[in-house]
Amino acid sequence: MSKRDYYEVLGVAKNAPEVDLKKAYRRLAQKHHPDRNPDNKEAEETFKEAKEAYEVLSDTQKRAIYDRHGHAGLDQSRGGGGFGGGGADAFGDLFGEVFGDIFGGARRGGGGGGRQVYRGEDLRYELVLDLEQAVFGHTAEFSIEVPCECEICSGTGAAKGHKPVQCESCAGQGQVRMRQGPFVVQQPCPQCRGRGSIIKQPCDNCYGQGRRNLSKTLQVRIPAGVDTGDRLRESGKGGSGRNGGPAGDLYVDIVVRDHPIFTREEAHLFCEVPIPFATAALGGKIEVPTLDGQANISIPAETQSGKVFRLRGKGVSPVRGGPQGDLHCTVVVETPVKLTSEQKDLLRKFDDSLRGSGGSHAPREESWLSGVKKFFERNLFDAEGKGK
Repeated sequence: MSKRDYYEVLGVAKNAPEVDLKKAYRRLAQKHHPDRNPDNKEAEETFKEAKEAYEVLSDTQKRAIYDRHGHAGLDQSRGGGGFGGGGADAFGDLFGEVFGDIFGGARRGGGGGGRQVYRGEDLRYELVLDLEQAVFGHTAEFSIEVPCECEICSGTGAAKGHKPVQCESCAGQGQVRMRQGPFVVQQPCPQCRGRGSIIKQPCDNCYGQGRRNLSKTLQVRIPAGVDTGDRLRESGKGGSGRNGGPAGDLYVDIVVRDHPIFTREEAHLFCEVPIPFATAALGGKIEVPTLDGQANISIPAETQSGKVFRLRGKGVSPVRGGPQGDLHCTVVVETPVKLTSEQKDLLRKFDDSLRGSGGSHAPREESWLSGVKKFFERNLFDAEGKGK
């Protein structure tokens, strides 16, 4: 099945800046993440699709390839030891000397012979953090499968006591020349696949590959202020290279769990704070939670439900710098429940006293009723006008 356009997946324009890409991905990730949608295959596929789209479009190099060649261009470049790649494919081999540094593919070694060196694979790990860990920073420890040099054959791929033998087809050069019309093209030897040698007795530990996946426990320092959609790069912590090639990198994709109290938008935090009816009417002080402790808010008399109080500097310090955000607390006036008969009688008397005093005690109700009255009067006038 053909893949959807990555811009369509994220719901952004083709010229969208990185900040818009990040916002779109964060919104989709928070909505469709498997932790929030257990046993929902459709949500899981949507999350994977959004993650793949963001991984490509947030990478300047990969985005340029995608914009020019679409999915086909990415499929070719991935084979060269890039993200999720397992070494150079036909595309990477044929153009390895030109594009090796771009796609992480094959290139000639500096030593004797024509053996090619290969950069190790770049790896990705999705790290799920609590909001507190993302805001204040965290040292994460996790295990990941990493392609490593075989410890038995030291990367040669040959069984113990044996060595690779020189390839007869390319005389150990790893390259062969082929004529295509008027041109002579040099490409990796199809017999030894660019290695310059043949393994006749493969290593039982790595089956002649020279590498095998090992589980490694890594520690990564997460800087304060990261958010869903951020990506950290750990240089040299990816798959090991071949024939002396450099190791790939590890990319850590951040996903922040939903918090039971706070929601986050960029550098700001938001929460709802329930307050008693009496406190809203008479005023008082309430204690509200913050990520680093408790804070007090003075509630003025006659506070209405929905009023927002801002606590400056109680938000997030952005990972890329900038002023610290604020905490926005929206008060919600609670209606008393499970009242006794005596309490109900007191409330009825209180309500009667309000209605009999003739004052304005419900400004929002009066404003709403006034709007309703004008609405019906306008509709009645329009109906009478049309009737004439």
